[in-house]
Amino acid sequence: MTETFTLVEAAKKILLDRRSIRDYTPEPVSDADLDLILEMGRQAPSGEDAQPWRFIIVKDPEARKKLGAVAGGGSGRRFTSEFVTQKMQERFANLKDEAKKKAAFEKLTSGQVSAFLAEAPVNIVVCGKKHVWDMPYDTSAAIENMLLMVTALGLGACWVIAPCIDIRDEERVKELFTIPEGYKAISIISVGHPVRPHRPRPRLPIHELVFREKFGEPYYKKPDEGQA
Repeated sequence: MTETFTLVEAAKKILLDRRSIRDYTPEPVSDADLDLILEMGRQAPSGEDAQPWRFIIVKDPEARKKLGAVAGGGSGRRFTSEFVTQKMQERFANLKDEAKKKAAFEKLTSGQVSAFLAEAPVNIVVCGKKHVWDMPYDTSAAIENMLLMVTALGLGACWVIAPCIDIRDEERVKELFTIPEGYKAISIISVGHPVRPHRPRPRLPIHELVFREKFGEPYYKKPDEGQA
């Protein structure tokens, strides 16, 4: 039986169902689905309607393999630094299962957490015009639009910045996809059919996030105190 939703319910469901998906089946993403995803990116808001985004669709297995190698190297360096400085241990302090903790450390420091781009059926390389003032924010809006359409289509995606943070990695990405000098490689979006459903990630309670008039003045009371 087909579920029916009001517009608000449908929007809420898509927003709450979105996950970062890194494991995909071999099933290809249809051209019709990809067209919808890209169209939603095109419809994103931008400062002064600059529309600084450009998208490169990567399906070639060899190109995906090279992209995965760059992403894995970038993540490996970043998380190894975090491990050496003990920040990673602090971040995972509440995880009491030592086996799971060790596996997480290995996945992060080895770069496997981002190397999966090599296996994603489609990678969308998001580029932005360097001379546009609001380019980082504009391209982020386009990325989120695409991630939400991916979810609405029953597909999975992951927003990956690993190949674009270190200027050395970004230059490799630009060379690999012949991105001109006037553009910056911003992020990669992997897209595919999820291997399995994913549980929601924990979120901070809203009373810790929203303030009244001044930072630090609670807008919401804690649940046991009742809502303002």
